[in-house]
Amino acid sequence: MKQLIAATCLAAAIALPGLAQAREVTLTTQLKDYSGNDAYLAIYVTDANGQYQKTLWVAGKKAKYYRHLTDWARASGLNPNDIDGISGASVGSGSTLKVSVELADTLIDAGYQIRIDSAVESKREGRPDVSVPLTSKGAGKPATGSTYVDSFTYDL
Repeated sequence: MKQLIAATCLAAAIALPGLAQAREVTLTTQLKDYSGNDAYLAIYVTDANGQYQKTLWVAGKKAKYYRHLTDWARASGLNPNDIDGISGASVGSGSTLKVSVELADTLIDAGYQIRIDSAVESKREGRPDVSVPLTSKGAGKPATGSTYVDSFTYDL
């Protein structure tokens, strides 16, 4: 009986890491030159139907402004547990935000998208400012934003 339990535990230890493979992905967001305050950004993943799945990064420390990242705020419900430890300072005009995150391999080439919502105080909100398919072929290729983001790339 002890041998059977030991064999089962060993098999599980070998198999489980394969089920939850993740990789480090570098997200690089270059903002346009604009006049005004620093931008708040929400970088998140949606499924093939556009349904929110996970927040990857939030730029901007004051939670009271998160509601201006409209699509992300509505979809995520602004759950503090979902963004704890994945936020940083807002990003200034012409600046670059570069962060590394862990993404499950199952999200890549499976119809998921990376989206970025952006907002600047007393200015127009950009929702979504960027929306790109999360694919192996798309890695390293810059996407152009529609509001405050000049370009966005992800590297697998």
